[in-house]
Amino acid sequence: MRTIALFTCVIVTGFSVGAYAATEVIHQQGRVFSAESISIKKGDAVTFLNDDSVPHNIMSATKGNEFNLGSQAPGISTDVTFKEAGDVQVICAIHPRMKMMVKVMD
Repeated sequence: MRTIALFTCVIVTGFSVGAYAATEVIHQQGRVFSAESISIKKGDAVTFLNDDSVPHNIMSATKGNEFNLGSQAPGISTDVTFKEAGDVQVICAIHPRMKMMVKVMD
């Protein structure tokens, strides 16, 4: 009986872990993103972490994946889930040289 309960627990845990979407962390430091381009699956999240000494305003106007995090103070992180496949241009509205591409795949 104990073996069956343990086996059931392992199976349920395995299915639960598989249901979670992956998360990629992008750091903002020195007024640049930590990566120029990343690839993720549709439904995955990206965490934008401001490791810089200045605020940033991370946003995208790409259709289907629009977002605007507003002023993000140093030390703050925010998750963004990408729901549509395609290339998503991400910028900082405060620092125009800060740009990156998120490739969202089906």
